[in-house]
Amino acid sequence: MAVTQIADVVVPAEFTAYQVENSMVSTALFQSGVAVRNNEITAQLQAGSQSFTVPFWADLGESEADITNDDPTDLSTPLKITAARQVVRKSFLHQRWSEMSLASELSGDNALARVQNRVSAYWDRQFEKRLIATLKGVLFSNVANNSSDMVNDISGLTGALANFNGGAVIDTALTLGDRLSDVKAIAMHSAIYGEALKNDEITFFKPSENEVEIATYKGMAVILDDNLAPASGVYVTILMGMSAVGFGVAEPRTGWGTELFRKPDAGHGGGQSVLHSRFNMAMHPLGFTFTAASVAGDSPTIAELATAANWTRAVAQRKSVPLAYLVSK
Repeated sequence: MAVTQIADVVVPAEFTAYQVENSMVSTALFQSGVAVRNNEITAQLQAGSQSFTVPFWADLGESEADITNDDPTDLSTPLKITAARQVVRKSFLHQRWSEMSLASELSGDNALARVQNRVSAYWDRQFEKRLIATLKGVLFSNVANNSSDMVNDISGLTGALANFNGGAVIDTALTLGDRLSDVKAIAMHSAIYGEALKNDEITFFKPSENEVEIATYKGMAVILDDNLAPASGVYVTILMGMSAVGFGVAEPRTGWGTELFRKPDAGHGGGQSVLHSRFNMAMHPLGFTFTAASVAGDSPTIAELATAANWTRAVAQRKSVPLAYLVSK
């Protein structure tokens, strides 16, 4: 009986291009529009170094306008504009799969699509975990360094007051002050979503007749994601503006994004194929800089992305960051 092998169906250059094109599209947070592909980040992934800097101009401030007069000797004093920077850290990632573990699923119908979908699904889950870790790192940094001005923590209140509720969500959005309308999506664990459903707080609508229904909570698109798992019974719900996080993904600048390795002696001469998949990627929340104060290797791990010491806010105003966090039971 003929068996389709990985080496028979994977063309490395085409396979890598497929993975790059389809990365970050099938998990909830990436579908929401909260994370958007950034061309500058993507371009920098093809350059050297572990990180790169994105400079930006600060706002013009709130100084009162001059009151003019007709005195020719009374000269106005010009104000200045200042610049700041965000440091973006790259991640150099790799995983491999053995043909022996995949061969039973790769024989027969549309083998190449089966390989591509399995590998794409793996990377989608990995990237989403890194995104959630990044958002948690920003949360912990905000608590440690900015007096929790992006956070509404009700988890320590008594009884039902500690539970997720509509009033607490509004208070969380109000950490953005008059920019609360920037919040367009809310990411929550399924347990929180279930409570909102029971309380009849979830509304569904269809953008058009042929599209699927979209769940909303107080006008915000609901992102249902169990990667937001609770710790000690405490949940983090994240309110986000569109384009709150920029990301880029690219194949390595040197070497190969996809590589096949053949071990002819394995299996007592039956042979073994190993598929290697590699990506350079970066993911960065608007308004923050990655300090790498607690990174042991050349790339941050998921745990290191969620570490407060590795993040600091680069913008002066809290309102410039379209993120807010509700911590509840």
